[in-house]
Parts: sequence; C-alpha cells; structure tokens
Amino acid sequence: MDKDTRSQFWKALEHSPYMMVRLEGTNSHAEPMTAQLDRDAHHAIWFYCARSNRVAQGGRAMAQYASKGHDVFACIAGTLTEETDRAIFDKHWSNPVEAWFAGGKDDPDVMILRFDIDDAEVWVADLGMTGKFKLLTGSQIRSEEAGKHAVGLV
Repeated sequence: MDKDTRSQFWKALEHSPYMMVRLEGTNSHAEPMTAQLDRDAHHAIWFYCARSNRVAQGGRAMAQYASKGHDVFACIAGTLTEETDRAIFDKHWSNPVEAWFAGGKDDPDVMILRFDIDDAEVWVADLGMTGKFKLLTGSQIRSEEAGKHAVGLV
C-alpha cells in the first residue's frame, strides 16, 4: 500500500476510531467497536470488550471502516487475540473506555483484544472540482477520477 493512502487511513481512524468488527466463519453480525491506536504498533489495533461479547473468543476477523467525512473507507482482515500484556491494557485505558465498564479496569469481565492486521483494502475518495461537477450534472465519473484504492498492509 502506498505511503499516502496508508497515512490518510490512519489519520482518519485516529479522528473517528469506530469500526464494525465481525468474526469470520460465524453467522453473527458485525458490531461497532472503538479502536485503540498505538503509533508505535505496526499493523495492530486494540479493542476493549466484555468477555461475553460475540467477538471475545477471537479468531479470524474482518473490520469495516468509513471515516466521519465519508472520504476514507477500509476493509481489514486479520486475527483477534486476547492481549495478555497488562501494560498494554493500562496504556489504552481511558475515561471514555471506563464509561462502558461499570466495574472499571479491574472488572474480571473486561478484556482487551489485539487485532493483528494481515491484509487491507483502502479507498480514499477525492473527487476534486471536476468530479463534483460531474456528480451534480450526472456526467460519467471514471474510477481514476474518484480517488485512490490501495491493497496491502495499512
């Protein structure tokens, strides 16, 4: 994946860290999860959840992302596993996380999952003035005019 697309994805996710996450091979629907980001991590995202959550068992997973401005979209594949490093758990804990867990960070039902990314597709929409004009007038927009699409690790 090119550096510019990768950078736009991570900036968008940092600004609006909400993803729809689903385990592969199940009939369960995806559900919204809040990504915990670490600038020093390469190809990993963390999610707090309750042990009773449908994704808590971990395994192969897919995450879908649409930025707040609807200009960055992503489909990410990887593996969810329980993060057992207490330092990571404590590092990402915050007041917004605590708002979801009445028992606080020491609640035995709270866990943190690490999403190790092994593949991603990212779309960055950038129609520019010409594309916006074509949209308004119903003129054909070619895919190369709509923005960028990249495949690989984010």
